[in-house]
Amino acid sequence: MLIEHTIESTAVLAVITGEIDGKTAPQAQAELLPLLGHANKLLLDMRGVTFLSSAGLRMLLLLYRQATAHDGKVALVGLSPEITDTMAMTGFLDFFIIADTTEAGRAALA
Repeated sequence: MLIEHTIESTAVLAVITGEIDGKTAPQAQAELLPLLGHANKLLLDMRGVTFLSSAGLRMLLLLYRQATAHDGKVALVGLSPEITDTMAMTGFLDFFIIADTTEAGRAALA
């Protein structure tokens, strides 16, 4: 898994590539959580995420809770149909802004 981020004026954009599972979720959390200190709005580009386990879902929920505790938001961009289905079945989609493009995600966070 690889995470590249850019601190923008109103949000932090993080591009995630690879699998988020029991092995990589702690790394993702360690890299993404501090980014909320730069802005309380997090835009996660997940077009390159090929698998999201329950550990990945927990990590996303933690990011959501941290962001909303500081009046922030988290937007997820480019979820695969499989990840969307999993998040819908577990009720996780209700917590996040879902967008097809980073531009739409930015607009929704504004």
